[in-house]
Amino acid sequence: MVTRRGFIDGVSAAGAATLLGITPSASATTHVGRAVTDAELRARDAIRATNVGMRASYAALKSELISRLSPVIVVQNDATGGEFSLIHGGRPQESVNPVPELFELAKSISHVPQGIFSIIAPYLSGKVPNLPNAGRIDPHDLDMVAFERPGAVSWVSPLQGYAATLTTARRQLGEANLPQELEISCGKILDEALTFIRDSVRSGTFDMASFEEFSGRTYPSIRTNMKYAAAAQISGVEGLMRKWRATIGEEAWKDLYTVVLSIWTTSELNQASIIVRRCMNPAKVATHLIDLPTVELPRDPIFVALDNLARIVQDCVSAEMVFPTDPVVADAFKGKEDLLSVEILHQMGSTAGPPAASFSAAGSACPLHKEKAQPAV
Repeated sequence: MVTRRGFIDGVSAAGAATLLGITPSASATTHVGRAVTDAELRARDAIRATNVGMRASYAALKSELISRLSPVIVVQNDATGGEFSLIHGGRPQESVNPVPELFELAKSISHVPQGIFSIIAPYLSGKVPNLPNAGRIDPHDLDMVAFERPGAVSWVSPLQGYAATLTTARRQLGEANLPQELEISCGKILDEALTFIRDSVRSGTFDMASFEEFSGRTYPSIRTNMKYAAAAQISGVEGLMRKWRATIGEEAWKDLYTVVLSIWTTSELNQASIIVRRCMNPAKVATHLIDLPTVELPRDPIFVALDNLARIVQDCVSAEMVFPTDPVVADAFKGKEDLLSVEILHQMGSTAGPPAASFSAAGSACPLHKEKAQPAV
């Protein structure tokens, strides 16, 4: 394996720049209002090379660290309750979907109102009454979603197609062997959905008032489905955590990292994170449980998780060593804050974010220092 030192020694500034997708002096060939001398270009390239070298050594350290991270659980959220993978001793050990099928079935029926809304939403222009929550809807957002011309009826065919799918599910619901309460709630949702579709197609129109009545009638049943889905996920995930904890042992488990991959809209209070958190070492969960929002679910979730985890781990260590005299700045360096943002907020008078950092007293190693609220006990 290529060592960090060997990698750094073998990469020139220009080579590292190419490797990292950086073109030295590409933006330094001109300067506003005057020509740039060759000496100035060389000096600027030399300055850029310092950062190119840093990025090369940073990438090399991260590459080595990826293969050493252990133990790690990677969670990729999906429609079945999540795929969970255990990495121990630097190698993937097992990948499983531990959540009972009841989770997926309960959620599938709960999503029916959203399925209908997704079909009719583009045709809502001029059909939105004064809803109780109208003040929470951005008019421009609504215009972006309701983009079809008023009076268009091309929603009928896709709505009828979805009705055929719902009809099949309703007809076969009794054969799915669901708990009685769940079967009743699923039947109620399907019946109400089919009624809304039938009435809308017959009249050739719909509006948010009629949709709100439909969704309101289904909501109690959706809450029932959520109860069954949540119970299924808790039992499945906690059962797997107990199994893996016994597999790797208590000594290793106390240092467990967990990376939960999810799309942005489910990245806070993520269902998997809530369950896993109480299975981890309470003393380390704040730093070792990472919710990682993604643009879309990655094809290789284990690599994406470990690549990001390696960056987080090495930043946590380097922050305390690069800024040993200023723990507040160190916290920013190893967290989600950007150090330069502190100075930007200061110069902008804190009009665009949290309170600006105040300058620390003379003699402090770092000029940027801000008071940090103490966590509640």
